[in-house]
Amino acid sequence: MGLLCWLPLLGQLVLLWPPGAQAADSIRVFVVPHSHMDVGWIYTVQESMVAYAANVYTSAVEELARKERRRFIAVEQEFFRLWWDGIASEKQKHQVRQLLAERRLEFVIGGQVMHDEAVTHFDDQILQLTEGHGFLYETFGIRPQFSWQVDPFGASAATPTLFALAGFDAHVISRIDYDLKRTMQNMQQLQFVWQGSPSLSAQQEIFTHVMDQYSYCSSGFYWDGTAVFPAPPQDGMYPSMDFPITSGNINRYARMLVGNVKERAIWFRTPHVLWPWGCDKQFFNASVQFANMDRLLDYINSHAFGVSVEYATLGDYFRALHALNVTWPVHDHRDFLPYSSELFQAWTGFYTSRSGLKRLARQASALLYAGESMFTRFMWPAPRRPLDPAWALKQLWKLRWAVSEVQHHDGITGTEAPTVRDMYVEHLNAGMRGVHTLMASLVLDGTPVHSGPEPGGHLAVVYNPLAWTVTTIVTVTVGFPSVSVTDESGHPVPAQVQKMRSAYLLHVLTTIPGLSYRRYSIRPTKGAQEDTQKTATMVSVLKFGRRPRTPTGVGGSHLVPVKNDCYTVFLDQDTNLMHSIWERQSNRTVYMTQEFMEYRVNIDSDEASFSDNYLFTPKEAAVPSWEAVRMDIVVGKLMTEIRQYFYRTAKAKHHSSTIYSRLAHVPRGHDGELLCHRIEQEYRVGPLQMNHEAILRTSTNLNSHQVLYSDNNGYQMQRRTYLQYANNRIARNYYPMVQSAFIKDNRSRLVLLSEQAHGVSSQGNGQVEVMLHRRLWSNNMWALSNNLTLDDTSTVSPVLWLLLGPWPAIAGLHQRSGLALQHRPLVLLGKLTETAWNRPGPWQQEAVTLPLSLHLQILSIPGWNYSSNHAEHLQNLQKGHRGETKANLRRVLLRLQHLYEAREDPVLSQPVTVNLESVLRGLGSVVAVEERSLTGTWDVSTLQRWTWRTQDGHQHRGGSSSPSPPPGGPNVTLHPKEIRTFFIHFREQ
Repeated sequence: MGLLCWLPLLGQLVLLWPPGAQAADSIRVFVVPHSHMDVGWIYTVQESMVAYAANVYTSAVEELARKERRRFIAVEQEFFRLWWDGIASEKQKHQVRQLLAERRLEFVIGGQVMHDEAVTHFDDQILQLTEGHGFLYETFGIRPQFSWQVDPFGASAATPTLFALAGFDAHVISRIDYDLKRTMQNMQQLQFVWQGSPSLSAQQEIFTHVMDQYSYCSSGFYWDGTAVFPAPPQDGMYPSMDFPITSGNINRYARMLVGNVKERAIWFRTPHVLWPWGCDKQFFNASVQFANMDRLLDYINSHAFGVSVEYATLGDYFRALHALNVTWPVHDHRDFLPYSSELFQAWTGFYTSRSGLKRLARQASALLYAGESMFTRFMWPAPRRPLDPAWALKQLWKLRWAVSEVQHHDGITGTEAPTVRDMYVEHLNAGMRGVHTLMASLVLDGTPVHSGPEPGGHLAVVYNPLAWTVTTIVTVTVGFPSVSVTDESGHPVPAQVQKMRSAYLLHVLTTIPGLSYRRYSIRPTKGAQEDTQKTATMVSVLKFGRRPRTPTGVGGSHLVPVKNDCYTVFLDQDTNLMHSIWERQSNRTVYMTQEFMEYRVNIDSDEASFSDNYLFTPKEAAVPSWEAVRMDIVVGKLMTEIRQYFYRTAKAKHHSSTIYSRLAHVPRGHDGELLCHRIEQEYRVGPLQMNHEAILRTSTNLNSHQVLYSDNNGYQMQRRTYLQYANNRIARNYYPMVQSAFIKDNRSRLVLLSEQAHGVSSQGNGQVEVMLHRRLWSNNMWALSNNLTLDDTSTVSPVLWLLLGPWPAIAGLHQRSGLALQHRPLVLLGKLTETAWNRPGPWQQEAVTLPLSLHLQILSIPGWNYSSNHAEHLQNLQKGHRGETKANLRRVLLRLQHLYEAREDPVLSQPVTVNLESVLRGLGSVVAVEERSLTGTWDVSTLQRWTWRTQDGHQHRGGSSSPSPPPGGPNVTLHPKEIRTFFIHFREQ
């Protein structure tokens, strides 16, 4: 983010400055006690629970109960839920309920974690919020109304939209570019109303408070000291405890705090100062902490320091601020990425750190998405056969928890210690195994699950989790070269088989309606048994020897075409690199080449900067990481694959990286629009040499003016103009690509779609580069002592899809193609027997099909058992019905998303009305529709978010601008970028 982007807003703010700084005697200080507890960073969750996290809640609750004026905010739900379910006594649970009722204990954010905002997908952000909010509402009847995103490394514009939809009234962030924050402080511009979406405009905005340069920590006031691992000291004496307050030092402490308050006060436009009291791993010894705080606050208030100081929750602060009825500036849909903490410290390396974990997290999310809808479809309108629903929900819950957990800002970011990474991987894999077993039990109907080559053949069930008909190619591994593939009716299915090292890859063309599955028989054939109509075709291979890298890269006199109905990719025989792509719709040839390159980084922490898990600090421009390329073209009737093998030296025995590019040939009679219009690329990179960062650079002749577009959390795109920073220019022009990025000129658009997060940049006109892998080590003592080095020796295999064409056509394909990559059909394999094949499928209801503009963001049975009526739920809690009953299997959660921005496409950007009774008739007869907040805890008809006065004179409430349908009606209209959430009730049979 450059200052140039902020000039229009800063100009507006000059007009809003108050005539002078607030008088010192008018300053009202809201002291907000808190403990920042990372859900995995240096230590695992369990290690943190033992060492300090459990004691935070145990001791804080005890101390709050002692004195009525004390306050505390709780943030990360994973720690609290572990304490509540496994440690808290009945007395402590009673105290928590009393403190919540008195607003002295407050949950902020309320999700499982404080999620990262740069590399997380918004589906997963919603999931982790929903998990936490569901627990809080079911257990206490409370609904968080404020955010506390104080530690994520940059702020996304998707977050204010999601938090507004969740019912939040105000939003707190902290880590934004140091240079920008300094300017905003000096111009009293740290508070504003943020309109996160350009399409929703004022519809889903939120008041936003940016913490000043002191952020969320209160250094110098930590009387409880530093947490001790692996367990608290038995004598209660912790290291680094600040000197306790005495009559001899209390004045010095008071002047230090008041001086800090007055420094902060001049950076804000009102006399109210938010003073967060705490930091990482604080308040585990709350008796000592509060005792000293009490004395200090009393002393300040009883002396003429010109400020009043009071304990507060975050809600107390925002309620007081809101009551002032000040007019606030409006900030548009721009984000606060990338984040730099100092001159040479651009936090853009974590966009790619631990690439393997990033991929696993997204695969787990996709599996959970498929498992949720499959289980819901199995249960409605009635289960076809016995299934223990409690066991099924437990499998889903385990994966919900694991996917939520890894969204933590030191989780999916790759900035954790190796032992913590292993914890995330273990939890994700365990959750995935459980959900995979659940799904297999639903569709294989007792057929043994099989994952490897099976000599007797496979029963394959392919499930489409999207709410559209999908035509695509799925791949399974078989142990035989001659294969017969047929569908349920015995009809042959287009398929292709090719040899791998120890087995064969079978590619099968499938067309599957929305939320439905197809069953296939995969049988080995021999000799006379072969039927050319049913046997998968073999491939032929064209081999091209190594070609050395030339200084000029000149070639192009000998081109090899690889084509399908949408593209012709030209490969240069002189270099074995891609040369150009001809695109049918515009009849245009775009010159395009791709190569692996690498940044080489500084390892000496004594210098101004160095790369690590967080930071990206290249010493110089990227250089090629190869000296020669070999190429094979694997030609088949269903798909052609281009394999390019890159060698680090001309005489190296083994290649160091590869590109597998695949073009599908869609047979006549199949609607394969999305399949035809993509070039799938899979890369193999690693292990890297130490202190190298690997990128794939794609260079074209598109006149992009070095403007890049990359997404915020898969929800919306951001325009990224290359900024000419004086220092650290390469790193500060890197951005997160969670799902997509593109460059364009006035005729064509090149879109890159990804199944995981990467760093992305455009370092030259017509260029786009994606960082694929990092391996780093430095002599920084802090990193070494905390085991926060990034000696990642893995080989990674990320996947990108490339779309090229005239921008109106590609804009229409962009969003749907991204979902087709994210939620590819799931293949479940069982052993093929005559009994298994002849047995009818366990269930196959009518397809669920939405208009192309809409996405079924979730269809699930959450299992919550709270009443949808808030007053009734509170009465049940008062009567002692606190969630001990069985899970509610009859409530179905449905969330719909409009995929397109306003004016993005002349047709697809229009509002869409759907009849939920018609769409969901395959699940049963809809008897009631309740519209809810994003996480399900609010009835939207009762959700009245705060109004904040803004400079443009309008009252912005954050509600829908479209007419509301009759309560419970089946007709639902979604406008561009809207997300709407419902509870669906079906007629029970």
